Parts: sequence; structure tokens; C-alpha cells
Amino acid sequence: MATNDSKVWFITGISRGLGRELAKAVLARGERVIGTTRDGKSDLETPAGALHVLPLELTDTAGIPQVVKQAHALHGRLDVVVNNAGYGLLGAIEETTPEESRHVFDVNFFGPLHVVQAALPFLRAQRRGHIVNITSIAGLAPMAGSGLYAAAKCALEGLSLSLAQEVAPLGLKVTLVEPGAFRTDFLSQHSRRETRGRIEDYAKTAGAVVDYLGKISGKQLGDPALGARAIVDAVVAEAPPLHLVLGSDALRRTRERMGALNGELDRWESVTKSTDLTGPEAAGTLRPS
Repeated sequence: MATNDSKVWFITGISRGLGRELAKAVLARGERVIGTTRDGKSDLETPAGALHVLPLELTDTAGIPQVVKQAHALHGRLDVVVNNAGYGLLGAIEETTPEESRHVFDVNFFGPLHVVQAALPFLRAQRRGHIVNITSIAGLAPMAGSGLYAAAKCALEGLSLSLAQEVAPLGLKVTLVEPGAFRTDFLSQHSRRETRGRIEDYAKTAGAVVDYLGKISGKQLGDPALGARAIVDAVVAEAPPLHLVLGSDALRRTRERMGALNGELDRWESVTKSTDLTGPEAAGTLRPS
């Protein structure tokens, strides 16, 4: 049963997938969850008073602050704010329509941004709290076939990295969660969205990736229950990570991307440094810390 000392978690998108498993894991610890779904309903079985479900549509810019305010009012505080809700858009960048591009950013970037902005006044007043933004391995190591989704997640990564520096002196923490392929319905026909058209020239790149992702739906290696448990463990840790990469596939892709980047930095180091002012003109210039 939840107690007055238990944490209050605000989690978007608890109807299925990782968000649902995270809500279950938090509730199993005896802590409180204020979750959101699009219709404000959930079939999770919980002790009385431990779970509240609010309706939230991430594209409703004006409605998000009201939902966050309502969530805060339920227990008088918010300890952990988790931006989990989102969806994937698959297809080549050239194939993506302006409407598809805007919508994937509205849900995956601007929605979480507005949730963070609405929660920060409460967290600042408390001088404690933890913001968890669930991005994706696509935000660290993008690949063909998900360019606009990756772009939205990269944007959320950048926002979170800056946010962590801004709020650290205020007693607030930030964690980015970057999952690989988990066995949820994220890739199923129920959840996945594809660009409306296919361009044959991208069949061997973006097209091949989209086809592959369709084939592995329901066969992903990641266990969402274990992923949820890892997120909870990170949040309650004495020194929470800024980045939490989940899944061996995500770890491999991250290391490959970091290795490629470090290799380019080494190969082009002389060119990189050659663009600095030298001699008397360099006097008095600001150097990066």
C-alpha cells in the first residue's frame, strides 16, 4: 500500500508497452502513480488510491498544463515526471509528408517539452524531483528508415542534456532512457506508422530497414518488465545516470556510433583545429571551458 512517504510518479502513456510496465513496477514498490492515457482509462489492478489516471493528448498544447496541475493537486507534489508516450514513424525522409513530420514532432518532442515546462514550476518550488525522458536508441544512433522519428528523439536528447545543467543547482535530476528493441507492440500494426508512399530508390536502405522492423515485431530481445525495473532502479539510485541505455542491441549501436565519431575526430583533428584564430588576433578570445 502507498504511504505518505512514498514517491509520486507522473507517467505519460501507461496504456501499454513500457509505460504500462513502468506503472506496474512503481506500484509494486508501494508508490503512487498518476498516469495518462488518451481516454483517461486503465485496466491496471491497484490498491485504492495508489493509481490515478488522467486523459492527456500530447498534441493538445493548451491542455497539457492543466493536466499537470491536476496531477500535482492530487497529492500536493510530483517526485518523478516520466515522458514515455510516443510513437514511431517509419519510412525514408524524402517520403515523409509535411503533415507526418509535424505530427511526429508534436507527439515525440513538443508534447514532452510542454510536460516538462508545466512540471518545472512545481519541481523548482520543491527543490527536488526527477525528470525522466524516454527517448530511443534512435536518438543516439539513428539509422535509415526512421529519420523523422530519430530527429524528434535527437531533439529530446538535446533538450534533456541542456535541461540537466539548468536544473542541477535547483536540486533536480534528469535521466534520458534510450531503449533498443523491446517486445512491446511498438512495431506492431496496432502502433507503427509508415510514410504514405515508397520511393524505389530507397528500397535497399530505408525500405529494407522498414521491412526488417516489421518482421521482428513480437520477436524483440528486450523484456519490457525488466526494462521498467531498470528505470526504477536508476531513479532511486544515489547517483542516477544521465544516460540509461537499455538492451544489448542499443549498447552495441551506441558503441559503434561513438567509435565512428571518435574515429572521425581523430582523422580530421588537424582540420578542426586549423579554423581557430592564431597570433595577435587570438588574444582576448573566449576559450571553451
